[in-house]
Amino acid sequence: MGSPTSHQITKLLAGWGGGDAAAREALIPLVYDELHHLASRFLARQHPGHTLQSTALVHEAYLRLVEPHSMHFADRGHFFAVAAKVMRRILIDHARMRGAAKRGNNTVTVVLDEAVHLPTRNHEVDMVILDDALSRLAALDPRQVAIVEMRFFVGLSIEETASALELSPATVKRQWIAAKAWIRKYLEGH
Repeated sequence: MGSPTSHQITKLLAGWGGGDAAAREALIPLVYDELHHLASRFLARQHPGHTLQSTALVHEAYLRLVEPHSMHFADRGHFFAVAAKVMRRILIDHARMRGAAKRGNNTVTVVLDEAVHLPTRNHEVDMVILDDALSRLAALDPRQVAIVEMRFFVGLSIEETASALELSPATVKRQWIAAKAWIRKYLEGH
């Protein structure tokens, strides 16, 4: 059996949004492996002392995505964009809890790899400071933040991000470069 098509996923998302519980149950196996793979790719870049596992990240994201008051998803791209935001929020919350557990030390770092990195001098960045940078960037350009979430937090390629966000690869590439420059400048100031 081949991988599910965007059309199949979009159809199930529409059914789920319309209250069809069977559509939700049919959807989860189709997207679970992809969510798990994406979570694994991101967590592989975490600092060696990081304790959150990809399965736990996917399960927590799933629980948040299926809450009764959860938003409706227009299509596959929208679903994965929201999933990226949910995973980002979980990782930031986890970083904050770990920082609080260390009696006020908020420093929980993520190692930035060469393939999808946000350039900094030492290739490590405090997750809480990164979240602050993204929150500030969202006020200036929410699309750039969506691209960063898809590229950095979920680990999608330029082409995958373009497809998920329904943008051209050239637009994603330009916005990715601009977002990295803005974030680098912000991080260097902190």
